Amino acid sequence: MKISDIFNKDRTVFSFEVFPPKRTSPIESVYGKLEEICALKPDFISVTYGAGGSGEKNRTCEIASKIKNDLGVEAVAHLTCVNSTREDIDRNLEQFKDSNINNILALRGDIVEGVEPKKDFVYASDLCAYIKGKGDFDIAGACYPEVHGEAENEVEDVLNLRKKIEAGAEHLISQLFFDNSAFYRFVERTKIAGINVPIEAGIMPVTNKKQIERMVSMCGASLPAKFAKIMQKYDTKPEALRDAGIAYAVEQIVDLIANGVDGIHLYTMNNPYVARKITEAISNLL
Repeated sequence: MKISDIFNKDRTVFSFEVFPPKRTSPIESVYGKLEEICALKPDFISVTYGAGGSGEKNRTCEIASKIKNDLGVEAVAHLTCVNSTREDIDRNLEQFKDSNINNILALRGDIVEGVEPKKDFVYASDLCAYIKGKGDFDIAGACYPEVHGEAENEVEDVLNLRKKIEAGAEHLISQLFFDNSAFYRFVERTKIAGINVPIEAGIMPVTNKKQIERMVSMCGASLPAKFAKIMQKYDTKPEALRDAGIAYAVEQIVDLIANGVDGIHLYTMNNPYVARKITEAISNLL
């Protein structure tokens, strides 16, 4: 099934994100968690990018195949291009085809300090256009409610986003955010720019302080005063912080659904407990 077809239904799409284990760990180490997460029956699960060695199937493909072909949930494979040649991308696309994976989240990927980017693909829009000509793939793109860190301003950011749509992205998944008003302002900017594809809101439940500090430093999400107070109050109480983080995420999701969001994309961090608690809390709203 193509993910873009799911959005044609008159309801809020609800999906998850998971990630492959580190290459030093056997891939089977995440299978138990995947089974629990898939049992919650989201609309789809996206799998972050994890490259394989020379000649190996990449771990994203292996996990996505497990999710779709063994556990019965539609999968979306992340694919980055900043450190990939056309040959690398071709190899990944063939692996996806062979594994019955036809949904791809096309990303530039992070520029790593000290690593010279490849020249074949400069932007995610370049990758979208290339994939579009390589088979019957459904392509998703990423978006940034609080503006991509490398964009000069909101206008440049939304114009770059429109290039992804013109290149073939049929729906969008947002970076995490903790202030719903920032997401609503972003959606308004996209409408003004003529972007009319479905946009899923990326929600990350906070389970520990270090996790959120790391993610905020990477993506630049702002922390509302209400959220900062929760982190401060329960900083030394891990279980309390976890449950408060879940409650905050649920509150965000309820508000988003009430305001007609196209979908919710839950960053599960491979945590079945968190995924289950949130799914149970909002199941009657979807």
